[in-house]
Amino acid sequence: MSLKKVSVIGAGNVGAEVANQLVCRELADVVLIDKLADWAKGKALDILTSASLKNSTSKIIGGDDYNLIKGSDIVIITAGMPRKPGMSREELIETNADIISGIVNNVKNLCAEAIIIMVTNPLDVMTYLAYKVSGFKPEKVIGMAGVLDTARFKTFIAEELNVSARDVNTMVLGGHGDEMVPLIDSTTISGIPLKQLADNETLEKLIERTRKGGAEVVSLLKTGSAYYAPAVSAVEMAETIIKDRKSILTASAFLSGQYGINNIYLGVPVILGSGGIEKVIEFNIGKKELEALQNSAGVVKDTIDKFEEAVNIIQ
Repeated sequence: MSLKKVSVIGAGNVGAEVANQLVCRELADVVLIDKLADWAKGKALDILTSASLKNSTSKIIGGDDYNLIKGSDIVIITAGMPRKPGMSREELIETNADIISGIVNNVKNLCAEAIIIMVTNPLDVMTYLAYKVSGFKPEKVIGMAGVLDTARFKTFIAEELNVSARDVNTMVLGGHGDEMVPLIDSTTISGIPLKQLADNETLEKLIERTRKGGAEVVSLLKTGSAYYAPAVSAVEMAETIIKDRKSILTASAFLSGQYGINNIYLGVPVILGSGGIEKVIEFNIGKKELEALQNSAGVVKDTIDKFEEAVNIIQ
């Protein structure tokens, strides 16, 4: 059986690691696109060489020619300016909106059947932009955030309680920013409610660290932002789609009334399969958490409204 074709746009730290994971897991044949053609070609050659050590038969090519992405099943967009210390995700919007608009127009023209996974920040706004520019069905334009935010929350809980992260069952909803909503009420460790294992002060500390998880990495690196965990998170989504797993993951999805929220992209639990988002799952969460989710939605909506004309998505 032939492998799927996945194109990764942006050969920086995140994009290169996405490509590396796809090839070494033998999930797809990969095209790595970057405005710096030789940079993309060099990364692709290095990854291809490593694949032979992993016994992977996946192929990868790099370049700056968007014609290479023709026929892609999935396009993962990582291109854009990363955050710098002290910079919010929202401050990135004007620069990255221009970049994303151009990329998505190429995707629309060259592989109109593809599923788009957006990684570029500000994540929810860029995913909305990709949806508008592409004209694709909303289930085929997905933002990567909840998988990453949930992984961070699980990691911090496991560290705090000295347990395995594999035993932590939780979700983080909302926008990929400081108003994200870790679901404390729904979190369990091997079936034991987190609230029975941690006091309120610890819970608040875990929530705050999760919301600032990306900024914590940025402050430590000083010259860049997180890339290993974001890359693996995007690949987890791609693998779920490629293998039609029907897994429930948290992703930035277009909402049309779920949780009382309309016409924006926001992190919620979804079923991912070969068609992209096959269902947005709406379930009962606590009143306080629902209010926090709707507040997070309001922040995303305000950002979209503020920059809608600037990013040229008025129809």
